[in-house]
Amino acid sequence: MTTSTSTIQQIDLSGDRRRQRRESRIRAVFFAAAALSMLISMAIVVSLAGEAWSFVSAVDMSAFFDSGWLPRRGRYSILTIFWHTLMVSAIAMVVATPLGLGAAVYLSEYARRNVRRFLKPTLEILAGIPSVVLGFFALNFLTPSLIQPIIDVDRSNLLAAGIGVGILIVPLVASVSEDAMRAVPKALREASYGLGAKKWHTSLRVVVPAALSGIVAALILALSRAVGETMVVALAAGTSGILTWLPDTSGLTMTGAMANLAIGSDQVTSASSVELNPFQSLFFIGLMLFVITLLLNLLSERVVRRFRQKY
Repeated sequence: MTTSTSTIQQIDLSGDRRRQRRESRIRAVFFAAAALSMLISMAIVVSLAGEAWSFVSAVDMSAFFDSGWLPRRGRYSILTIFWHTLMVSAIAMVVATPLGLGAAVYLSEYARRNVRRFLKPTLEILAGIPSVVLGFFALNFLTPSLIQPIIDVDRSNLLAAGIGVGILIVPLVASVSEDAMRAVPKALREASYGLGAKKWHTSLRVVVPAALSGIVAALILALSRAVGETMVVALAAGTSGILTWLPDTSGLTMTGAMANLAIGSDQVTSASSVELNPFQSLFFIGLMLFVITLLLNLLSERVVRRFRQKY
């Protein structure tokens, strides 16, 4: 038997050279986009860090725990604006969590298809309402019409600001949570119904726990949004830099302090702090907000990876 040697040609599955060059260019464009986003983030940190360090070096650390943020008098109490920001964010989450999760459960489990097709886009449109509109709403309606008839509060107060920010972040909580609930397999719902569970029991005991990672991520993202909100608190919370432990009075948040410094209303330097430019404190607050929101976003990502259920 004679055997003949045949040459087996290898098939190039990667395509012709023109296609390879096109893929390389597309890959380079996507890499440039990713690298540019990283460079922008690094540029923000670098631009803030220099002036922030100059501010920290010129201020006594004990002044950060004073009882007032009064740049005109050379008083830079980070504790004051941080506590006010924490109060506004906490009130906002108290408002947004039940409303947002309730809307998410309704849209995911109870709403008919045509109703959901109308309400979901409407809810997402609400997220685009300018925050200055909600700031005027909180100042001119919430405080005089709803809050002051019940409790004695100032015209500008942290409570109204917190409620306004809460209304602002409701669409974010509802939309992201509803997407997480819709991602739960129907088989889990059908198994629950097969065991005799009612719809509300299935929604709260099966669907919500299964979508918990997405819901927690939505709440963390909403908290990050509340911490960084500016216009609502600038209009509704007032500009008082005196430390207050209750939300019934006017108070200055971190973003509110940045707004005052940016427009120049708090840039008059006192004689006791001539060597310090109050404008530098804007960079320090901005760096703090950047770090806080970055940590919250990283926490959200970690929660999703840690508790996400794969089906």
